[in-house]
Amino acid sequence: MKTMRLVVVMFALAVGMPALSSRGEEPKQAPKKLNDPAAKELNDLMKRKLENAQKVLEGVAMSDFDKISTHADELIFISKQAEWKVFKSPEYDLYSNEFRRNAASLVQKAKEKNLDGAALAYVDMTLTCVKCHKHMRETRRTRLDLPNPAVVAGTEG
Repeated sequence: MKTMRLVVVMFALAVGMPALSSRGEEPKQAPKKLNDPAAKELNDLMKRKLENAQKVLEGVAMSDFDKISTHADELIFISKQAEWKVFKSPEYDLYSNEFRRNAASLVQKAKEKNLDGAALAYVDMTLTCVKCHKHMRETRRTRLDLPNPAVVAGTEG
């Protein structure tokens, strides 16, 4: 019963994630240029990350430990890709490392056939994603709010 309750919470969390980013509190980001190869690579990478995270959730919901392990391994691989490194900051590194640790915990719990442990690792991993995406939005917003660097440095005009 405890596992079922955990799976229901995870499902609600996964379904509610899009709502967190569309509350209207966050300003819309400028659309990425379709011809920008770096933006396309990052978008493709994040899409693969989301697909694999959904497959992990499916594995947890179905007690399919092979699926959990396979897709958690893929998440670790994706997180090591060069395109993953969007910002060079201590916070970003912290979130990336925490994400990899949570994904590795998913692999370990799947090997142990520990469904409750895998479910908790999935929730931890998902919360890390949410925290990192929030950090990224705040960092971008702060950078957009900065005045012209030339004005700040006193070199304009």
